[in-house]
Amino acid sequence: MKYSVPRGAKDILPDESALWQSLEEKFRKIFALFNYKEIRTPIFEMTELFTRSIGESTDIVKKEMYTFLDRKGRSLTLRPEGTAPVVRAGLENNLISPDQIAKLYYFGPMFRYERPQAGRQRQFHQAGAEVFGSPDPLLDVESIILNLRLFEAIGLKNLEVDINSVGDRKCQPNYRAAIQRYFAEVISQMCEDCQERYRLNPLRILDCKEEKCQPFIEKAPASVETLCDECSRHFEKVIEYLKLRNIDFRINNRLVRGLDYYTKTTFEIVSNLLGAQKAISGGGRYDALVEAFGGKPTPAVGFAIGIERVIEILKTHNPQPTTQSGILFFIATIGEEAKRMGFDLVMKAREKGIAAEMDYLGKSLKAQMKLADRMLATYVYIIGEEELKKGAGILKDMRSSSQEETKFVDLFENLKG
Repeated sequence: MKYSVPRGAKDILPDESALWQSLEEKFRKIFALFNYKEIRTPIFEMTELFTRSIGESTDIVKKEMYTFLDRKGRSLTLRPEGTAPVVRAGLENNLISPDQIAKLYYFGPMFRYERPQAGRQRQFHQAGAEVFGSPDPLLDVESIILNLRLFEAIGLKNLEVDINSVGDRKCQPNYRAAIQRYFAEVISQMCEDCQERYRLNPLRILDCKEEKCQPFIEKAPASVETLCDECSRHFEKVIEYLKLRNIDFRINNRLVRGLDYYTKTTFEIVSNLLGAQKAISGGGRYDALVEAFGGKPTPAVGFAIGIERVIEILKTHNPQPTTQSGILFFIATIGEEAKRMGFDLVMKAREKGIAAEMDYLGKSLKAQMKLADRMLATYVYIIGEEELKKGAGILKDMRSSSQEETKFVDLFENLKG
């Protein structure tokens, strides 16, 4: 039987994994600059963690989660997003407190049963950041700037910042009522999903991607029109600080994000190089989530980056040469005795932290030289019968094609990266 990768999943092969490693390395450096510490949470959590935080009426919970029962009948879910697990872990391990700032970041796979398309898989990866402990709008702006710095580090340019405010628990009911009144007149002309959203949570109508629904959604009331004084002041401060830092942005009145836990600021970083699904990063403030999980009232703001979408742009539209790292030297041997000596030298090299390799297929010397070239070896050390007698092999520099006789005992002194 011939097996293939499941639909919606993807193998990351060695040539591409170098690009992933480069991205992660650069991201980690930028996170460190902003004083974020890494956290790693399990791939699966109790299902209620997500239904309670994301919202039972969201598409993620209703249609996209991978949920299963364990052997004791407990409902578990492969994580569809990273914020809820970070909040859970932060509370469980006393990392989150309303009187101190906690900055955490993560990398990892997420899972949603969606229609696969460019930059979107059913198993996908996110890099995310969460900061807890302060309602200061400066942290909203810092999160947006951190996003832009991360993308700048990997060479992504011409990005758009979309921002909005969805209000808090005090003024969100007013917006929900305004949305409900507006869509009452047109909901019969919209898709079945929107009609169900209207019954369960009218705000989710704004997430709809159906073409027939877009003209109605475009005319819907803006959330900023129903903000309370506190949320209005907060949003004005966010705008003021963005302008102070000369960050270009656009107020997007339809930007509510697909998760119910957001309050006040929501934002997306958008690229026009991915077709309909343009957002490569998104986030916002979620000041009520920590308390909903049993913690003390603790304001928070965070975001997540879709790594596959970023990789798609890097590969297709903004290619950067990936630094291919080869081995430092390859030992080419002729004959069984030479192979034994070569294996001993390869192992000694690795013990010294030198990347080394040799042939294990009994190839000819010519074929071994080609193999060394494909491995991007800097040096090739040739050992044959004559070299064994002399106690010295031929060290060839693959960059200059120069070569010299080098004793076995002196080999590692003559290797220069």
